[in-house]
Amino acid sequence: MLWPLVAFIRLWGRTLRIDTSEANLLLLGPRDEPVIFVLWHNRLFAVAELFRRLRPSKRIHALISASKDGAWVAALFELAGLDTVRGSSSKHGRQALHGLAECLAAGDDVGLTPDGPRGPAYKAKGGGVVLARKTGVRSVLLGINYDRAWRFPSWDRFYLPVPWSTVRVSIATRTAGELRDDDAIARMESDLIRLNPDPIAPAGRFESAGPGVV
Repeated sequence: MLWPLVAFIRLWGRTLRIDTSEANLLLLGPRDEPVIFVLWHNRLFAVAELFRRLRPSKRIHALISASKDGAWVAALFELAGLDTVRGSSSKHGRQALHGLAECLAAGDDVGLTPDGPRGPAYKAKGGGVVLARKTGVRSVLLGINYDRAWRFPSWDRFYLPVPWSTVRVSIATRTAGELRDDDAIARMESDLIRLNPDPIAPAGRFESAGPGVV
């Protein structure tokens, strides 16, 4: 039942132009080194296509909510070629972090949204920091900015990029050692806000964001 939707999303993703710099690509590091990708929840639409292009043949596991709604998202992600680990800060969090740690130990990448699954938008929770401290693995913070996109009336004002539009990707990295102090969560939140400037505060209606929203 989900295959037509997955095929449609894949075709949609292939129309997007990924724009990033060589310096950003170098920050990803070698493919034999696992990393923890961290991004805001409302930038999720492009991640399958982004990882396919930037980390080809690299296996990645996405943290997906353990809720009933999360089951649909997990099914979509898996059909799109991403592995999933179920859990969140509010449900099965410890088991989820253990599962992600095992994925990293096997040499795979993992991805999580520190403001998911229900927000508040742009407010980081501590799961990513805890995982980095537990495993010693480097975190890659993603800026995913669309030059043309629609926004949904969801809690995070989810971005849906317009077909054939440009996705601008920026990157910052943090070693596990840099995330061991008491201010680590606040600094990760600040870094993500800097990488993902959003001139439209979360509100409540479906609208176009762009052109020029980056």
